[in-house]
Amino acid sequence: MAEATWGDSATPEIDWRMSAALENVPRGDDDLAEVTSLEGAVRVWLALDPAHREAAILTPDRPVHVNGTLTTAFHGDAIAALADRLSDPGTLKG
Repeated sequence: MAEATWGDSATPEIDWRMSAALENVPRGDDDLAEVTSLEGAVRVWLALDPAHREAAILTPDRPVHVNGTLTTAFHGDAIAALADRLSDPGTLKG
């Protein structure tokens, strides 16, 4: 017999370690995609200037549940909503 689990199944925990691509961000003289973890991509987005934050597109390896909605790509305020869910959004990778 399988064991039942209870809880908020509408919004499962985010897998911050999954791969994600952050597109339209500056890399040297070009705007290129960076593939990293979802957490890493959100942290890079936090460090961008406002114009690049607005242009950036974040595409995780798998769809992510946020506020009960399954999302396959994020931009603008949707990336900011992910950033709000980071355990320590003020700490950027050096």
